[in-house]
Amino acid sequence: MAANKLVFRKTIIAGTGLFLCLFLIVHLSANWILLLPEETARELYNSYATTLRENLFIKSISYILYAFIVLHVIYALLITIHNRKAKPQKYVVNHFLQNSTWTSQNMGLIGTMILLFIVVHLANFWARVKLGMGEIIELDATGNLDVYKVTFSLFHNIYYVIFYTVLMIPLGLHLNHGLKSAFKTLGFYHKKGLRISAKVSLIYAVIISIGFGVIPFFVYLK
Repeated sequence: MAANKLVFRKTIIAGTGLFLCLFLIVHLSANWILLLPEETARELYNSYATTLRENLFIKSISYILYAFIVLHVIYALLITIHNRKAKPQKYVVNHFLQNSTWTSQNMGLIGTMILLFIVVHLANFWARVKLGMGEIIELDATGNLDVYKVTFSLFHNIYYVIFYTVLMIPLGLHLNHGLKSAFKTLGFYHKKGLRISAKVSLIYAVIISIGFGVIPFFVYLK
């Protein structure tokens, strides 16, 4: 029974994690609009943000996204607690690098750092745009909320830029380990397949973490 529960929890983490990985690809693609010349970027980004808020299908997907983030965090926490209970005492000598990677040993810490980033990011962006909290957002020339201006302002705060960029490091570590684990959890155990999935996970993690990480600095230098 306990083993089945553990498998179920890992499957939930894997499934929600893969969905979030797909979301990050879409999100990164949209954020790269910010790197275009300001005149073009403002109109495209604001139009994109309006579509996210008003399109019924996309709004439905966003609710699924929020639910999956919550499920991913809850079940990851349950797995972490289970693992700690299973090993209540640390070994006197722990050759952890011979048995597992540093990332796998510290997924709880890495996950907490990413959760901190999500909370801060949502408070500074999502809460203003979606909930109308904070200063009133102006309209652009086409009548859309000027979300570009909000983002531009955030990325001209050097402390936020550093915070955002540095937190992309644990995100990359989490994605690399998490994606490989998800493939295994879902039964991807073929030896050659595991090597391929490891390469895919690493490439994906590098693209996502660097892709997001460079945006604040490019915008800051505009």
